[in-house]
Amino acid sequence: MKKLYVIGIGPGGEGRMTFEAIKALEESDVIVGYTPYLEYVKKFIEGKETFDSGMRKEIERCEKAIEFSESGKTTSIISTGDAGLYAMAGPILELVKEKGSDIEVEVVPGVTSVFSAAAELGAPIMHDLAIISLSDLLTPWDLILKRVKLAAEGDFIIGLYNPRSKGRPENLDKALEVILKYKSPDTPVGVVKNSGREGNEKWITTLGKLETEEIDMMTVLIIGNKSTFIFDEKMVTPRGYNI
Repeated sequence: MKKLYVIGIGPGGEGRMTFEAIKALEESDVIVGYTPYLEYVKKFIEGKETFDSGMRKEIERCEKAIEFSESGKTTSIISTGDAGLYAMAGPILELVKEKGSDIEVEVVPGVTSVFSAAAELGAPIMHDLAIISLSDLLTPWDLILKRVKLAAEGDFIIGLYNPRSKGRPENLDKALEVILKYKSPDTPVGVVKNSGREGNEKWITTLGKLETEEIDMMTVLIIGNKSTFIFDEKMVTPRGYNI
């Protein structure tokens, strides 16, 4: 059987990998991934064949994973977080369809960074949530800002991925400017860097006091809704239970 696993390995720490992900890695002959991600799972892939590449080589990795699988090798391609969120599940399935390949693709879910970060902050995403990436490499910036506006206007809790990079340091400030048109400056904001892995940092502030200079691509922001509050250094969004 020609098998290809598309695995979400969680945010990068061994403790937040699922048993299903570990089992799929152990069953695989070949592991394909972005170079740093292979380091995260090295404990589980010792002695296995690997293929790695750098940033912006996602399609190359997908092509190689399909190639290995079609050759009869059980293969895993890994992503951090969940394989179906800003990751490899989509392009793998698109390429398999385009090629007319007969390999079996199994998507293995993982703990995405916004859920990992939320656990570290308390209970900030107990209600409706919008997850938005501020990276405009694959999505037009005007469309990203439209989604930010609508999420803020609808009082969604907002999880921001890829908030600020050296190449686009202004994107986060522009997004926050839009959000502040619809959310109070007193709205709690949780900031988590390197969630679930080495170098973890977190802090809670408000929209009006948020300083963006220390925020980078390894950071996830969770912006509360009008009911979110801060209690005992934790961020809490009520679900609406009668407590």
